[in-house]
Amino acid sequence: MSIRLEHIQKHFGRSQALSPTQLDIANGELIGLLGPSGSGKTTLLRIIAGLETPDPDPRTRILFGERDVTNVHVRDRHIGFVFQHYALFRHMTVFDNVAFGLSVLPRRERPSSGQIRAQVLRLLEMVQLSHLAKRYPAQLSGGQQQRVSLARALALKPEVLLLDEPFGALDAKVRQELRRWLRHLHDELGFTSVFVTHDQEEALELSDRVVVMSDGHVEQIDTPEALYRSPANRFVFEFLGDVNLLEGEVSNGVLTCGDAQLKIDELPAGRQEVLMRPHEIGLSETADERSHLPATVTAVVPVGAEVRVELSADWMSEPWQVSLRHEQASRLKLHRGSRIYARALSWHHYPETSATRQPSLADN
Repeated sequence: MSIRLEHIQKHFGRSQALSPTQLDIANGELIGLLGPSGSGKTTLLRIIAGLETPDPDPRTRILFGERDVTNVHVRDRHIGFVFQHYALFRHMTVFDNVAFGLSVLPRRERPSSGQIRAQVLRLLEMVQLSHLAKRYPAQLSGGQQQRVSLARALALKPEVLLLDEPFGALDAKVRQELRRWLRHLHDELGFTSVFVTHDQEEALELSDRVVVMSDGHVEQIDTPEALYRSPANRFVFEFLGDVNLLEGEVSNGVLTCGDAQLKIDELPAGRQEVLMRPHEIGLSETADERSHLPATVTAVVPVGAEVRVELSADWMSEPWQVSLRHEQASRLKLHRGSRIYARALSWHHYPETSATRQPSLADN
């Protein structure tokens, strides 16, 4: 089921929660709405669901396929909704929770008890919880409860599945496992999904496309790879990962800040800022002809396949984070207190005038 939003905006009193927005979602696409608190992502999701009403405007339309649902009640939109905190009935078993939506359908639409049982057991098998059908929510882990919540949402065969911070209440390892599982389930069943998250890794791992939002505005929409490689503006760049800042005066192609110097021929003279991600910085025992960035190591932390190094210096506004391979860190014999030189392998510059917002979310 495709989704099309036309000229959707929302005010709460005098505060604008969502600026005029258009969005096209293809049939079977998984879209992530990503942004900090107050960015408008949950408001947008709730408008799609019918839980919030957009501001009155003759141009406003919400289409599910060819069906106009702008003024259709939430119960008649045929959506599935998964909440952050599961919202399971504590007094019902896993089986009864999943069966609930089917059992309360109007008599003419309700399947027989045998059909309900078969459908629920099929869903529980799909979410790998058949063996827990007789348990109650309090007897399940957080990850298992969220799977029950998802099975309950799928029981009514919704045209659209909406998820509001679905893994926000779970620990990091369980979140990662459920992300992989949900992506596999989505690809297997081919339903259209929209989910809200403030977790950059989650959005980039799960989504076909990501909508980055800030202060009720859309900053950028793109595939995860394109979004990370080509951020539209500084907000998107900084929101998608750790960033190191170098600010100083540029003169004769050299940016200077205290003891730090970096050759940057491309920038005009005057006060300038450049940004670098942790993997875009190298470390060396000596400076090179382009970078003279002396610093002191304040932390060395092995994390998986990399070593994260923290640097401090008088010319830094905040400590820098650097990502190295284990062999590089071993060769440099890094430890807290080591004197080292950072090298800018690449850098990014976003003039203030380039930080324009993109209120339209049409397909790229």
